[in-house]
Amino acid sequence: MEYKVKTYEEAIKVVEEIGLLPLAPLIPGFPSLHGITSPDSWHSDTELDPWIWRTKFPTDGIAGYGKFMKKKSILVSRQLLPYVKKVLGYTESVEDRYFDGMVSKEALTIYKLIRQEEGIDTRVLRKKSGLTHKDQKKLFENVLLELQGTMDIVISGIQEKKNIEGEKNGWSSTAFETYDSWASRNKIELIDMEKEAARDYLLGHFIEVSSEESVKSLRKILS
Repeated sequence: MEYKVKTYEEAIKVVEEIGLLPLAPLIPGFPSLHGITSPDSWHSDTELDPWIWRTKFPTDGIAGYGKFMKKKSILVSRQLLPYVKKVLGYTESVEDRYFDGMVSKEALTIYKLIRQEEGIDTRVLRKKSGLTHKDQKKLFENVLLELQGTMDIVISGIQEKKNIEGEKNGWSSTAFETYDSWASRNKIELIDMEKEAARDYLLGHFIEVSSEESVKSLRKILS
């Protein structure tokens, strides 16, 4: 697959066609947003900047976005998202998994905070979680990776840092939302399917749109 895109609209077509698009190279022989765009366009702060697109996708409800696979950022099309969620996620709630010893106390706390304030700013989330000491930064980041890896939460966009006058002041921050909230808000329904059947569906799709090398790697990721 050889893709080259210049605009957000062109990138949307690629995501919808192949169903899954890592930001950086991740799957052998498979496209990435970095690979299909010009290096000069990144961080250009223009409408042609893929760095801006990455959060525009979930903001517009075009694709799910988060560090879903191998702790790396991935865009997943609306069509494939319920199947990926079925394979990578759990039927049991975060609370039930916590009581079963499958989820850490910190992960439960952060998940509940996100659920209470959908679209919460990362900076606000860390403050409310109490994991504010510099020695706890890695723990906080690992919890966010854990919850994204099981698709309990997604990146829903960014929050701009503003001063008391409401003017932009400083770097924007990632915003998190529970998967259930984002999917419901964007009218993406759950699928009634066993995990193995969902995996087979995904692999069948990737066999049609990617190379044998890519499918072999995806098979491992989805196992």
